[in-house]
Amino acid sequence: MIEKIAGWILGGLCAIMLASVAVAVARAGETAGIPPEMVAEYIHAIVQADQSIYSTHVVEQLQNRKITEAAEDWKGKGALPLPAQMLQMAGQEIQGLGLGLRIRLASLGPIYTKNRPADQFEQAGLEAVAKDPQKPYTGIIIERDRRYFKAIFADRAVAMACVACHNNHPLSAKRDYKLYDVIGGIIISFPVR
Repeated sequence: MIEKIAGWILGGLCAIMLASVAVAVARAGETAGIPPEMVAEYIHAIVQADQSIYSTHVVEQLQNRKITEAAEDWKGKGALPLPAQMLQMAGQEIQGLGLGLRIRLASLGPIYTKNRPADQFEQAGLEAVAKDPQKPYTGIIIERDRRYFKAIFADRAVAMACVACHNNHPLSAKRDYKLYDVIGGIIISFPVR
């Protein structure tokens, strides 16, 4: 029963996030619209809130009550997806909307190579947010003759589930994370005119 309620909560959060993001992205490139820096901040606020709520109010609560756990192979175990997996899945779902919006996680020391910086911009951005987590790294990039606004925000270990996963994973390059440490970056990009 609690797993069903958790699923409903997550579904509702994702629906709210997707609707908000769709409106913000649709207005991002308009002449009199919202500046892309602000759109990125709005999107990040939604993503960060969803990640924090899922991590602390779903994963930690259910694990602390010994009802279920979050696991990397969650489908096979009948467990909850890890917070990072939820964010990655939401990013894939959003990309499937065809808005040109992309959200993903990356790290300078990722557990999996697919989560490394994709280019020099991401490398520089991840280095910058590791040094100053309060300030996003932003810029305009050109991809296939199209302009994109790209923002990298610090991704922090917001729950002990994040810390435990990164510190205990056999492929982790670092094993001394503490709560609220920067573990990578949330990368948000969308087309602009």
